[in-house]
Amino acid sequence: MDEENFKVAFNDVDFCLKILEKGYRIVYNPYVELIHDESKTRGYEDTPEKQARFEQEKKNFQAKWRTVLEKSDPYYNLNFSRQNGNFQIK
Repeated sequence: MDEENFKVAFNDVDFCLKILEKGYRIVYNPYVELIHDESKTRGYEDTPEKQARFEQEKKNFQAKWRTVLEKSDPYYNLNFSRQNGNFQIK
């Protein structure tokens, strides 16, 4: 994990992209249930300091993975819209 550039946000996605970059695959198992309570321990980005940290980490992520972000996600369902993040049907 890159604790310097992704102290709170994007560290999980950065880790997954590093795994893919090394030629490994991330496999989905529909029979495993994991619970991730987003923001439960760290709280929300509800202060100017937290918002500034998030924005910096977002810039770090975009700079580090620019070439990956410019490509189309090969696993994204083609039936979903790319216009917003709520995965509406086209």
